[in-house]
This record gives sequence, structure tokens and C-alpha cells, in this order.
Amino acid sequence: MSEVITTRARAWALRRADGSVLGFTDHDRDLSFDGRVFRAGTGMTASAIVQGTGLAVDNTEAAGALSDAALREEDILAGRYDGAELTIWEVDWTDPAWRRVLFRGTLGEITRAGGAFNAELRGLTEPLSQSGGRVFGALCPAVLGDAACGFDLDQPGFVAEVDLLGVGEGGSVLDLPELPDYAADWFVDGQARFLTGAASGIAVPVRREERVGGLRRLHLWSVPGFAPVIGDRVRVEAGCDKRFQTCRFKFLNTLNFQGFPHVPGDDWLQATPRADGGNTGGKRLNG
Repeated sequence: MSEVITTRARAWALRRADGSVLGFTDHDRDLSFDGRVFRAGTGMTASAIVQGTGLAVDNTEAAGALSDAALREEDILAGRYDGAELTIWEVDWTDPAWRRVLFRGTLGEITRAGGAFNAELRGLTEPLSQSGGRVFGALCPAVLGDAACGFDLDQPGFVAEVDLLGVGEGGSVLDLPELPDYAADWFVDGQARFLTGAASGIAVPVRREERVGGLRRLHLWSVPGFAPVIGDRVRVEAGCDKRFQTCRFKFLNTLNFQGFPHVPGDDWLQATPRADGGNTGGKRLNG
């Protein structure tokens, strides 16, 4: 009976939004093709890929170990793999020129537990399943400072760049100078964007703020992944709660407001005729 030897392996190329590209393989030795090295020994595996014809959504998942040599938990927490582009090949490890693409798409939800990660992989047709069109509501759907909003955040009075005077709870609590020129809660619903240090490039939304002993303390919604330290430079941006009043009085940007502040609410839609009292359509006065 002749011995059957398989020479197939899988290789992954992962491209993050910041341009960094990582290569992995489930072979026991590194592979090289397309000018890139696909490293072995990363413990990365992928389940069977389910592919459909037409516009059916491809789906699969990848799992592996978190390590300094491959994917680090800090990078995942910092959002550096959110929406990363992924290509998976089936390769003849004796001659990598013989290969075919099995999957091309992006990373979806990533979960972490026990020093390992599990990542959902989304195919190229995934965006077709997302809802489109505008949503009619009282709040503005635009992001402060984007093209739809049209507000210039860099103008004086709406951003501040300072050095951190204190850090707590893994980086989710930041102590800044008092910044007396900015009103209380000015940065709530805004962002703290780290400019230097290990967390450089990461932005985290601000949940609340308070004054403590001559300092302005910001509480962030989450830890930034890489913990900042005292002395790191941070840019804090004014917050917007998406309400029409905030757009009008805080940013003087009424003409660009994208919401519908006068749209009737659920209570109006559920209103029914009443048999008692006058139903003139006017405001009802008590007493």
C-alpha cells in the first residue's frame, strides 16, 4: 500500500488599518510568497469555511494564542484589528507558487479568554447585509467634525492638548490641568486622543468628568489597550450629545444639524381619541 503524503497548508495575511501586515501559517515551518513571510508556530487555526454561490455571505472563524510574537491582547483592546483585511490561502508548502485563495474579507467580532482569541471572519458580501438609508430621529446621526457635520474642531475653544498629570484604573481615568477656560462637562461625549506614549494614536470616548483638587478628571468609557503614563500628551475634544440644543448653543452649527428635532415621539403615535373632555387638539389644562 503506497503512503499518501499531503503537502497542503494554510496561510493568512492580515492587514490592519494602520498599514501593518502580519503573516501566519499552520505549517510547521515558515512560508514565503508575494514578498511576505508567513510565520509558523503562532497557534493560529481556522474552522471550515462556508461559502455560497451568488450573494450569499461567506462565514468562518479563526482562533489562536495571544502572544508577543503574534497577536497581543493590548493591540486587540486598542482596536488595531477592528475591520482588518484578511486573505487566506491554501498552499503547497513544497512549492508556494501553487496556491489558491480560500477566503478574502475582514475581521469581525473578536473575543478573548484564557490567553487565546477567537475572531469572526466576514466575507466580501457582508456589507450587503447592512441596512442603508437615513434614520429619522430627533438626534443627529453625524459624527462631530465629519463631512456631514461640517464643524471645524480645530478652532480655538473646542480642543485642548495637555500633558497627563495622573492616570488611574488602567488608563480609563485621566487627570488633566484644570483648564478653567472650558465649562464644566465640556468634554463629556467627546474623545481623549493620545498623541504620545504607548497609547499613541488611540482615541477613547469620554463618559464623564469632574473637578478634583484643582484638576480636571476625565472618566473614559474603556481602557485604551495600552496604558498611558504621567507625562503623555493627550488631545481632548469637545463633546456632542447629538441634541439640537447642543448643536445650536454650543457649536453654533444649526444649519448642518442632521437630525429631526420636531419629529413626533412614541407617545404622540400612541395617542387615541378620548370620550371625556374637549378634544379640540389644543393643550389640556388641569384644574
